[in-house]
Amino acid sequence: MNPAEAYILDQPEPFKSILLHLQVLIETTVPTVELMYKYKIPFYYIEGRPFCYLNHTKGYVDVGFWNAGHLTKHLEHMTTAGRKVMKSLRYTSVEDIDSTILIDVLKDAYEVKHKKFY
Repeated sequence: MNPAEAYILDQPEPFKSILLHLQVLIETTVPTVELMYKYKIPFYYIEGRPFCYLNHTKGYVDVGFWNAGHLTKHLEHMTTAGRKVMKSLRYTSVEDIDSTILIDVLKDAYEVKHKKFY
């Protein structure tokens, strides 16, 4: 089993369900992504370049975007949480996930995937 998939399946509920739901949305919205295990978390890459990551910590799940400095959609729903450049969508339950917002942000991130980190 891929270590990234093991990470997701090893999480306690409700975080495992959140991560699985996010995995499905990400992989169906951006079918060219490759799920890898980098920096001790599931990390999606496109053409060898970082795209986004999934992280369960402190009672929530983050979907962090590598090129967040270039994103333009739904910024009001994103958090920087003490980070200078990285932005993420944060979820504490499956019900918190607004698929429309996540898909819009994923498409926005895909459009800027070729740009440098910052």
